Amino acid sequence: MPTISIYNQKGESIKRQKLNDQIFDCQPKKDIIHQVVILSLANKRHPFAHTLKKGDVRGGGKKPWRQKGTGRARAGSIRSPLWKGGGVTFGPDKERNYSKKINKKIKKKALYMCLSDKVKEKRLYILDKIELSEIKTKKFVDILSKLIPEKNKKILLALEDNDKNIIKSARNIEKLRTMPVESLNVLDLLKADYLVTTVKGIKKIEKHYI
Repeated sequence: MPTISIYNQKGESIKRQKLNDQIFDCQPKKDIIHQVVILSLANKRHPFAHTLKKGDVRGGGKKPWRQKGTGRARAGSIRSPLWKGGGVTFGPDKERNYSKKINKKIKKKALYMCLSDKVKEKRLYILDKIELSEIKTKKFVDILSKLIPEKNKKILLALEDNDKNIIKSARNIEKLRTMPVESLNVLDLLKADYLVTTVKGIKKIEKHYI
């Protein structure tokens, strides 16, 4: 069972806490994580490219010339894909659906692996609590810098509740992203260098994701 230090807002280690084996002590498997990453990227994809088919192009209602007797090939519309200004055959369509499906157990397992990796690499920081009496970005930067002295690192802050003082204090900090504990996902965990949460946040993770 992995154990981890709990810090106060001054950056001081005050105690050690045991973490749930099922979530925070998994062996990573790259193929499973890769599947979930591909799924996440596909589900975020929106089809912007769109071409007009023969029926979508304006005009072309009248037959260009009679069927027989002209010596020319038969033509039914000037908006045929064979004509300049006509529709496009097999072009991209804005109605295309790129979303993919994956087994829920695999998706959850990949999340466990990413959380376990944060513990093993010592990139998970747990605070006993985060309290701000007012919206103050400078004060929140000071709290984070005592935990993570390295600069220009991407930090993911997982909150157990919707604390407006914390959210508004954090939103202008570069390379810091906040999200509810219930919204943790593989893609954001992989992008972040560090995961920061609270004791209550860890309890909520263990309750929500098992």
